[in-house]
Formats: sequence, C-alpha cells, structure tokens
Amino acid sequence: MTDIPNEHSFQLVASDLDGTLLAPDHKLSEFSKLTLKELHQKGYTFIFATGRHHVDVAGIRSQAGIPAYMITSNGARVHDQDDNLMYSNNIPTNLVQPVIDLVRQDPNIFIHMYQDENWLLDRADDTLASFHNESGFAFKRFDAQSAPSDGIAKIFFTDPNKDHDHLVTFEQQLNERFAGKLNVAFSTPWCLEVMAADVSKGEALNVIAKSLGLTLENCIAFGDGMNDVEMLSMAGKGLIMETAHDKVKQALPNNEVIGSHANDAVAHYLHTHLF
Repeated sequence: MTDIPNEHSFQLVASDLDGTLLAPDHKLSEFSKLTLKELHQKGYTFIFATGRHHVDVAGIRSQAGIPAYMITSNGARVHDQDDNLMYSNNIPTNLVQPVIDLVRQDPNIFIHMYQDENWLLDRADDTLASFHNESGFAFKRFDAQSAPSDGIAKIFFTDPNKDHDHLVTFEQQLNERFAGKLNVAFSTPWCLEVMAADVSKGEALNVIAKSLGLTLENCIAFGDGMNDVEMLSMAGKGLIMETAHDKVKQALPNNEVIGSHANDAVAHYLHTHLF
C-alpha cells in the first residue's frame, strides 16, 4: 500500500469483539455503546468481525442498538444489517471428522463446532458461560466419534488449562496434515480455530465493502488475535490492541498499537480520530 488513507476516507469501521471491543467481562461498556450509536449517527457503517457465532453476535448487536453487519466464525459467515446471509463458506464435509480425530485423543481438549444456527460441544464446559451471558447463546452436545459434517462454519478447540504451547502442537499437526485445505488460526492463545482454506475476516470484509461499492481502503479495523491478522493487514488502517499476543504484533510490525479493551481503547480511538 503506497498511501495511508486519511481519517476522512473511512466509511466502514470493523472490530473484533473479545479482547478488542468488549470489556474484560465480555460485555459492551456503556461508553462503547454510546460511541457505536454516535458512529452510526455520523453515517459510518459498523461491522462486528469475530470468531463468535452469528446468533451470539446478533444478541450483542441488539445491546449496542445500532444496525451493523456481522462477520462471524472468523469470516465463514457474513450477515447484513437485516440478518440476511450474504456469504457462507463451510469446512469441506470430508475433512470435519479427520480434523476432530486428530485432536479428540487428548482428554483435556474441548471440541466445539459452529453448525448453521447451532453451537455444538463434545461435553459440557461451565467456564464458557461468561462469554455468552449477554446473548444467552447456549451449546448442544455432539458425539466427537461421529460428528455431523454439513454446514460446519468452523471447528475450534479450547484448553481449560489455558496452555497455549499445548495447543500449538495441534496447530502444527493440523497445518501439516491439511496444508492448503484449511485455515488454522488462534483467536485467543487458548482457542485454536479451523475454517475452510480461503476463510478469513479480511476476505469477509471485502465482501461487505464490495456490496457497498467501497474498497478495503475505506475501512478502519481493530483486533487482537491471530485470526485478525488478515483483516488488519488488508484494511486501509488496521489497529492492534496493546493486549494482543506478541505473535500478532510480530506479524504486523508496522501497524499502530492502541490501548487495552479494559480501557475502552477502540471507543476512545474512534472519538479522537473519526468524530
């Protein structure tokens, strides 16, 4: 990219949720809600861009009280402001069970899938309740030995001990076995996500921009995870949270780093630079 666009060329604002826009309690602060409303009133188009499920994000969007596009499952789904599905890209059906089989031998790892309207989990995990206390989105159980394979937006693995290095071994195995067939990325250091090969938040953002007759140059984006790297590198301006994993900062050494989600850094940045 040759010219850095100035703030006046931005019309789209995209933000990751957990670790970025949401406070540490996984909720929108009152200041962030007010900022999003003001953003909408000033004519900007807002986009939630997250690894979360669209049913979950619709609940958060209703808390914000603004129309917004939703990039969910790390870009495997895009919904417009009226909840119409604009884009969908599932994991190939023949790869679902092999991916699960590679990880399910480890008794410590929880296996999740987002299938169309559902969140599937191989066993109950009470620690996840805090992530979804705003939206009320709840999981259903599935059998990891004979998993459903249709309509799978993503498969993801969580480590209740938050052992990042342990999950990295699975990241390496998945990348070796399914090279070129899947996109494997961390959303948080203890959550490893698997999508179809060409799925990313950046590609999904491009779908929305094109539909509005805009380009990614017209977009400003915020994120903190490895699953945000494509979006942050493709947007006209990509901003990294100070709490982002070092791998994210190393992948994007030229991107500006702002404050923490604990201090509403996204909302403060928008106030300072767009309003």
